Amino acid sequence: MDSSWYFARFADPTAAAPVNRAAADYWLSVDQYIGGVEHAVLHLLYARFVTRALKDAGLLSVEEPFAGLFTQGMVTHEAFRGRNGQWLSPDEVERRGEGWVDVELGQPVQLAGVEKMSKSKRNTVAPEAVTDAYGVDAGRLFVLSDSPPERDVQWTEAGVEGAWRLVNRIWNEFDADVELQPGPASPADASALTLRRAAHKTVKAVTEQLEGLRFNTAIARLYMFMGVLKAHPAEGAGPALRSAREEALDVLARMVAPFMPHLAEACWTRLGREGMVAEAPWPTYDPALAADEEVTLPVQVNGKRRGEIRVPAGAAEDAVREAALASEAVAVHMAGLQVRKVIVVPDRIVNIVAA
Repeated sequence: MDSSWYFARFADPTAAAPVNRAAADYWLSVDQYIGGVEHAVLHLLYARFVTRALKDAGLLSVEEPFAGLFTQGMVTHEAFRGRNGQWLSPDEVERRGEGWVDVELGQPVQLAGVEKMSKSKRNTVAPEAVTDAYGVDAGRLFVLSDSPPERDVQWTEAGVEGAWRLVNRIWNEFDADVELQPGPASPADASALTLRRAAHKTVKAVTEQLEGLRFNTAIARLYMFMGVLKAHPAEGAGPALRSAREEALDVLARMVAPFMPHLAEACWTRLGREGMVAEAPWPTYDPALAADEEVTLPVQVNGKRRGEIRVPAGAAEDAVREAALASEAVAVHMAGLQVRKVIVVPDRIVNIVAA
């Protein structure tokens, strides 16, 4: 029973009565419920039932305990059976050629498919082993980055190794900025502006993706940003680029904190910042720097996509119309037709009506 009304108790865990009605009225319903698919059948059902009972008893004012539901996927792994049918753990088997064998006995092992990690099938990976080899942050990062959170993720050694490499790439960038001395002043600030634009675009994208629980795409944007950062190294950088790098690293430390909290704190300290990055405000972005300089617009002919064009963001309708009609890919589908109308939805799409 306790797990079916804990949210009401948590509104005031020190109250003498089981539920502080005033506190529960303030906090409930819970904004976001996140749980595996089994929870939707069991815990979620029980919590909804008990909440309605508590309302009937005059202890709560809400009928539904949770305003939003997000059902997460499972962590899966290959499952193995030995010759006598017993389940074997991943560290008891190894791949040899095209098959698998029992490490101790040298006997062939059957791959029983990819299953949800469970004790009964012994296809679990000990967290301690991952932590010892790669660190906690790399393990967290892989689970979050491999697939959308509502889908299952298959645990692989290669996957966590890839996450570990990103952890090291990030740390190396912070190390580089601290150790190197600034280079001479440069008359051109194009590199600095490019890096600043990339930083602000990344903050905007990661913020939006986190709010939508799209952790894997947020991490993908961090991968992209690391490529830009690496292309603008600290070594030999002039004052403008050094300043842009410091801004980029400052926001990077804060952006990686939800995914890699230990790394983020180490980076924050490396930058010489006070306090903990976990307590620092989330970075903000300048809309002007985060805006795309160019946009890709699909071009339709009579409702069917026939090509695309690249134009400056916010380009005038006349310029967009001319670019669409001048596109070679579009012209192929316009042969023998007369343009009746060109409909331009700014920065979104172009539709040519022809007959």
